[in-house]
Amino acid sequence: MKVLKDILYKVPVNAVFGDTNVHVNSIQFDSRKLSPKDIFVALKGVTVDGHDFIEKAIKYNVSVVVCERVPENKESSITYVEVVDSSEALAMMSANFYNNPSKKIKLIGITGTNGKTTIASLLYELFMSLGKGVGLLSTIKIMINDREFKATHTTPDSLTINRSLAEMVKDGIEYCFMEVSSHGIHQNRIMGLDFVGGVFTNLSHDHLDYHQTFAEYRDVKKRFFDQLSKDAFALTNIDDKNGSIMVQNTKAKRLSYALKTLGDYKAKILEKSFSGSLLTINGVEIWTKLIGNFNAYNVLAIYGVADLLGVDNLEILRGISELNSVSGRFQYVVSEDKITAIVDYAHTPDALKNVLETINGIRTGNENVITVVGCGGDRDKLKRPKMAHIASQLSSQAIFTSDNPRTEDPQVIIDEMEKGVSPENYKKTLSIVDRKQAIKTAYKLAQPGDIILVAGKGHENYQEVNGERRYFDDLEEIKMCFN
Repeated sequence: MKVLKDILYKVPVNAVFGDTNVHVNSIQFDSRKLSPKDIFVALKGVTVDGHDFIEKAIKYNVSVVVCERVPENKESSITYVEVVDSSEALAMMSANFYNNPSKKIKLIGITGTNGKTTIASLLYELFMSLGKGVGLLSTIKIMINDREFKATHTTPDSLTINRSLAEMVKDGIEYCFMEVSSHGIHQNRIMGLDFVGGVFTNLSHDHLDYHQTFAEYRDVKKRFFDQLSKDAFALTNIDDKNGSIMVQNTKAKRLSYALKTLGDYKAKILEKSFSGSLLTINGVEIWTKLIGNFNAYNVLAIYGVADLLGVDNLEILRGISELNSVSGRFQYVVSEDKITAIVDYAHTPDALKNVLETINGIRTGNENVITVVGCGGDRDKLKRPKMAHIASQLSSQAIFTSDNPRTEDPQVIIDEMEKGVSPENYKKTLSIVDRKQAIKTAYKLAQPGDIILVAGKGHENYQEVNGERRYFDDLEEIKMCFN
């Protein structure tokens, strides 16, 4: 058990009604998980306001309610803490409750539109191969050395983050690599965490359903670097036009990586094929199984972080050469009749463009590229025509299909995508709502040597339709076509 006043250390508090010497069992922000003597934090969410559940929380005999609006009728047995911002309070309290585990571990955050999962996951793989104690907080999973836990968000809630970090400290973990999403920054999930380094990958059109404008999206990302300490490092992709903006106000040590311009870490692509890429990094040749320009940036970021964490350069190069692609990121299989199928998470215009340009840069020119792609429902609608334009422009054939329609009509989403197709590309497009049928059709259209790209879902093994998650795996569907 913990004492409330210790948990409230450094939390901006407006008023307290009751005793701060009370002992509590745990912190919860989900009223369904409450037990007696807990702290209930009333969070204002996007669709639900936790303040509406304070009465329910009281029925569970909680000891403390933390909120932005204290109820008029207060229970004498409960301590009410009025805070400036519940999400910020939850983050600071979580860190205090778990004894500030981020201060006892080397925590590195990776942010940007694309590349976060690949960089974080491969840094985890690299440091595991070097025999280090490593943790991972990513879109795909949470890892504590070789123990795996399910991930529900790109950046988990602050309670999960600190609980996971505390478990890592208990296990003797030295390094943790963490994806930092714009939602996570904006919702204060990373408040109170002590990062030794931050990485910026790139910035392109995404999440404008949430952030409203690109400038707001950019500025939220920048807040991560603004919060780094002078003892940390800030490694930025200087080829991206937002790369210098990210670090302009940071107190951290600034470093850069680049393919096109001068950077502290510089790479050049010498050869590329579907089996991998030959690069030079700061003048030294390295072969990697990772493919394409976007992965060259990812490899460079991985190299830079490992170097900044003090790993021997030759050890880094050896480790990178052995890394395999991350699940659902340019993951490819080849059929007996030499049809290549690639599954990739590309769900933004920039990511889709990068993947298709990579494919077109490798193929000889005689093969057809057939792209299967959709857009998620209840999300940024502005990117739908852009995705369709890119797919139809850079493919021999584009098949528009369902992604995660959520509560929207998938045909309406496809109709909105089709508005981005140029007149000269209409004849290259098909619309098939059923994703399974769309993948089957792509295979039927393919000839030996052709390339099928199934984009948008990557590692996800479900489709979300009207609030229900139905099992669906792009890679499995492709393999069933091949067999």
